[in-house]
Amino acid sequence: MDNFAAIDFETANSFRSSVCSVGVVIVRNRVVCNKIYRLIHPEPDFYNYFNTQIHGITRNDTLQAPKFPEIWNEISPLIENLPLVAHNSTFDESCLKAVFQKYEMEYPDYKFYCTCRASRRIFGKQLPNHQLQTVALKCGYDLQRHHHALADAIACAKIALEIL
Repeated sequence: MDNFAAIDFETANSFRSSVCSVGVVIVRNRVVCNKIYRLIHPEPDFYNYFNTQIHGITRNDTLQAPKFPEIWNEISPLIENLPLVAHNSTFDESCLKAVFQKYEMEYPDYKFYCTCRASRRIFGKQLPNHQLQTVALKCGYDLQRHHHALADAIACAKIALEIL
């Protein structure tokens, strides 16, 4: 896969529509050409302790952040016609669909690829698990800030360049 956008969302609470940050890495001709990180004012607007413990984002961090439609208006032209890649794509795709539905936006037919499923297929039992940081390290990338949306998107892009 030579051209794609790796994407990662973090959520404020258990609602998939509550995206509070997004990281996107755009790859063209196997070269990273753009990295985007944005905080997002989540909907619904509350934070679960568990989610904050995972990613470190709090309500104060996103209080003045734009809502999803404004952020997506910036991102969507950059990823137009590109397949999307995520590690555990089921989660990120469900977040994207949920937030589109929350804001009554028409959902484009994005094509998702999953580096986690690809890792299971390619590496199988060679790895103790197929978590993002484990697979990234196997592919030569040391993920230092796991659960930071941009750091995770970068790791996903590195994995995709190796195994997709």
